Amino acid sequence: MSKKYSILSLIAMVLLVASCAPVQNIAYFQNKNVNTPEQTDKHAGIVIQPKDQLSIVVSSRNPELVAMFNLPVVSYQAGSEMTSAGASQRLMGYIVDNNGYIDFPVLGKIKVNGMTRWELAEMIKSKLLAEGLLSDAVVTVEFMNFKVSVLGEVNSPGTYTIQGDKVTVLQALSLARDLTIFGQRENVSVIRERDGERTIYEINLCDVDLFNSPAYYLQQNDIVYVQPSDIKARQSTTDDKALRMTSIFVSGGSLLLSIANIIINLTK
Repeated sequence: MSKKYSILSLIAMVLLVASCAPVQNIAYFQNKNVNTPEQTDKHAGIVIQPKDQLSIVVSSRNPELVAMFNLPVVSYQAGSEMTSAGASQRLMGYIVDNNGYIDFPVLGKIKVNGMTRWELAEMIKSKLLAEGLLSDAVVTVEFMNFKVSVLGEVNSPGTYTIQGDKVTVLQALSLARDLTIFGQRENVSVIRERDGERTIYEINLCDVDLFNSPAYYLQQNDIVYVQPSDIKARQSTTDDKALRMTSIFVSGGSLLLSIANIIINLTK
């Protein structure tokens, strides 16, 4: 009886160990400090780069004076500019050239590369005041082409247009409806091109140090890529059903062989 009890105990232990096999880490911020305030970086917003498209609107109490500083509103339909009453409308924007300049009405060419939208708005306002063109100007600058792409093991990969000038990598992943269960939380890449250089940043979503990464706040045209797990990579080259069945048979066979070896050793 004692020998049978020992055999059953060992079998139970084998099954317990098999059931407690390590699984992929899926929890974010695993080393977080709870209820402990931490200093955060103040994000001033993205800076203007060549080929950006900017909306610049000048307002004043005198609408006739500001008309010369504002681009017209055009009507369009299905991607083409139209003048029909049923078409949608949008404001035309300023394209930043390869040298970082825009051609602004009356003021001429303005160097905007490397500035935030707030800095550009203040500069245009100051120029209008200094040249006696408008004494009560209100200038609003917005990005019209702030987009980020999210690829890899997320539920809704795609390119997303961002409103405003501030978005974090976590918010971008939220737009893509979070990672799939096969996404590697420890291996998220942010690909960034700026000033003719490409930089790839690696982010670990399980580590709170991600908040200190230079890629935590995204810039226009950043690409966020989530690496697939090894299991997913193997599934991509093998029929899913066949892989699952093979895995079950191999695991079951290994378990049976282990149990058989234990029984043989105990009965000798």
